[in-house]
Amino acid sequence: MKRYRIAIFAIFLLAVQGCKKLLEVETVSSINSSSYWKAEGDVKAYMTGIYSELRDLMNSTLHFEDRGDAFVAGLEGSVSAAWQQNLTPQNAPNWLDHYNAIYHCNLLLKYAPQITFTQQANKNRYMAEALTVRAYIYFLLMQSWNNVPLILAPIESDQSEFPERAPATEVAAQVLKDLNDAISLFPEEGFTSKTKMSKPAAYAIKADVFLWRNKVLKGQPADLDSALAAVQKPLDQTTLLANFGDIFSSTNKKNSEIVFSIAFLLREKSDQYGSRMKPRDIFVANASNVDSLAFAKNGARSVYAPSPQIQAAFDEHPADLRKKYSIIKALNPNGSIIGVFDNKYRGTKYIDDRYYDDDIVVYRNGGLLLTKAEILAAMNRSGDAVTELNKVKSRAGIGNYAGATDKVTMEREILKERSRELFFELTRWHDLVRFHYGGSVNIYNTVPNLNGKSVPLFFPIPQAQIDINSKLTQTEGY
Repeated sequence: MKRYRIAIFAIFLLAVQGCKKLLEVETVSSINSSSYWKAEGDVKAYMTGIYSELRDLMNSTLHFEDRGDAFVAGLEGSVSAAWQQNLTPQNAPNWLDHYNAIYHCNLLLKYAPQITFTQQANKNRYMAEALTVRAYIYFLLMQSWNNVPLILAPIESDQSEFPERAPATEVAAQVLKDLNDAISLFPEEGFTSKTKMSKPAAYAIKADVFLWRNKVLKGQPADLDSALAAVQKPLDQTTLLANFGDIFSSTNKKNSEIVFSIAFLLREKSDQYGSRMKPRDIFVANASNVDSLAFAKNGARSVYAPSPQIQAAFDEHPADLRKKYSIIKALNPNGSIIGVFDNKYRGTKYIDDRYYDDDIVVYRNGGLLLTKAEILAAMNRSGDAVTELNKVKSRAGIGNYAGATDKVTMEREILKERSRELFFELTRWHDLVRFHYGGSVNIYNTVPNLNGKSVPLFFPIPQAQIDINSKLTQTEGY
């Protein structure tokens, strides 16, 4: 493993050089870049490091789930200020890691074009992957902070000017441009690997961005047409598995339902975020169903537990086949409950302990069917929306939808179905924000910790960043 210190202009925290480690890749600075970017193997290695950075960003519930309604405090550990809806400029989540990953994408996009490849298709694929990762990270930033700095070239000098926060509409436009550029570069229509960005993955992100732009940024009706066209592409390249539990099988991680996931391997990376909702052995040793629980001696920390709201959503349909793969209760011999835990990301049991080595599923067919249903409902095409919704319901064993088909009722049903289908898959908070701005739910009545509060839905930025960069303005409402 090669590790070099790199000179990074610390965009928001320090006006000096910093250091960051990038796994499995020789990272570079303005001092040694001319000696690094020489061969196509350099680009391949650097792209591997970028995926490592992306994994670090995604291996947490903080930006994706904590502020939603799917969690309550678990058996041990401290809940986040985001879960408490108590974010301030003093405890604000930091976006520096997002921008560090973007920095590396920008470096590859700058230097890879000058390198001669034996096959042009390989160069195009690496460029497309970097563009797609950069687009996805900017989309994550936009969903969490709304207006964010837009940096499209590597900052290789600490004399560079500090950036401002760009309007979210401008960021969305750039994300879509990156995705279109990537789509034009990918040599394949399908996949080379489910754990690498691909043309189907770029289309899945594109559909999400158009839907977000329409609902949250109050875009045009044409955004929905574009979202619908985009979402169909990855659906055509994947299948809805017959058995919901097979999606998360440790022996078939890259199955035909997956569009894009992030790889985990034993001892190659510390535990996946699913370990944060699993019990330590000492809490469940006397459980009557201990052999069914995904406990561990080390690593497991049940910081959160599935909320009464998500449990109630599953209990609406006693026959829901997804519940046993999503939630499990540890029971005392007398039938009382010791604790409630996630059962989706179970990891792998080895001789010495259980290790949480599940891939992080980012996009899959079942979720995209619900995205398609949401797009159709927003277009007032309720009949078509019900058709897509029922594909997911049918697999879950809960029967077809038979309720009202007006737009608001349909959207609320789709949102609830997303809570069941995608529980603990890093979508809930952004789903709630999108449906809130779309007008079908009031997030302040939906999330218990928001009841009676008027806190902003987008994250603040640390005051320390504003102190160093006067061009930054605090998120509205803080």
